[in-house]
Amino acid sequence: MIRPVGYWHLLDNGRIQCDLCPRHCHMSDGQQGLCQVRGRQGDTMVLQGYGQASSLCIDPIEKKPLYHFMPGEAILSLGTVGCNLTCKFCQNWSITRSGRHGNLLQRLGEEAWPEQIAAAAAAMQCPMVAVTYNEPVVFLEYAVDVAKACHERGIRTVAVTAGYIDPAPRVELLQHIDAVNVDLKSFSEHFYRSLVGGHLQPVLETLRYIRHETQVWLEVTTLLIPGENDSDDELQALTGWLVEHLGPDVPLHFSAFHPDWQLRDRPATPAATLLRARSIAQANGLRHVYCGNVREDLGSHTWCHGCGTRLIARVGWEIADWKVTSDGYCSHCGLRCPGVFSGQHGRWGARRLPIRINSSTRN
Repeated sequence: MIRPVGYWHLLDNGRIQCDLCPRHCHMSDGQQGLCQVRGRQGDTMVLQGYGQASSLCIDPIEKKPLYHFMPGEAILSLGTVGCNLTCKFCQNWSITRSGRHGNLLQRLGEEAWPEQIAAAAAAMQCPMVAVTYNEPVVFLEYAVDVAKACHERGIRTVAVTAGYIDPAPRVELLQHIDAVNVDLKSFSEHFYRSLVGGHLQPVLETLRYIRHETQVWLEVTTLLIPGENDSDDELQALTGWLVEHLGPDVPLHFSAFHPDWQLRDRPATPAATLLRARSIAQANGLRHVYCGNVREDLGSHTWCHGCGTRLIARVGWEIADWKVTSDGYCSHCGLRCPGVFSGQHGRWGARRLPIRINSSTRN
């Protein structure tokens, strides 16, 4: 479905400028922005694919990754198509870039109206819905409507995003989101320009905004690519900035790169690199640092930063042991574990369950 959208203005030369993200695409009638889903139609901007999903799947919340937000619970994950960045290492390129595979919109599947998504989550006993897989910023209006429908049913909402968004739409999106994982791809402007097709500063502004001006639970992920963003100097700078500007309690996930899309000539990230990064982050004062995309026990558990008790033991995506009280305190020393907890941990485990929604009519 095509839906008129906001966040644009008319330029003196007759073109429309999109004001959704720092890219600020300029469009004549019939043109699309780089995201491939927002474009000009006549004298307005439209979003193509509103109410359609490319992916609908129930995942463990840890897969987002979120380790301090409702651990162990199931989350219904929704993706569409398109992205406002051009990461050469994108691991979801089949739904973010058209490339040689033709019209990206053809990869949209069944209709999934916001009310239907919320109803499906309730029926499957999922306490959360995530907008994820591709970039939710580019389908902001759809994401917001999904979040509103979920909140009406008492279902929490999660966004997994690169944080590349302008201030006004950032406010609108995040006022409807309960938790977010922001992909901080590097702490280098050169990396953002050459491998991501964007800039670092807007992402840092998003992180500061979330941490200091909202009640949204925040976790951060950095994918480490050998030879690109895994040097000691960059890791020192990145983790030092996080401690200074976001505080020591924001969880950080270092994730292993696997060759994909246009960066297939690089090796996968060894576990040793993730552990080195974790050590640097901890030395700089971050209390909760994790290693992802590898089976590494030291980098998957949650520890009490007061007494050192292992609060949450994980094996892959599954919770193997739990020493957190129902209101989020260490059962040994009583120190608060930062995060959002609800009684005992969930028991969804590591399952991935694709679902379909009967979309013949709107709810």
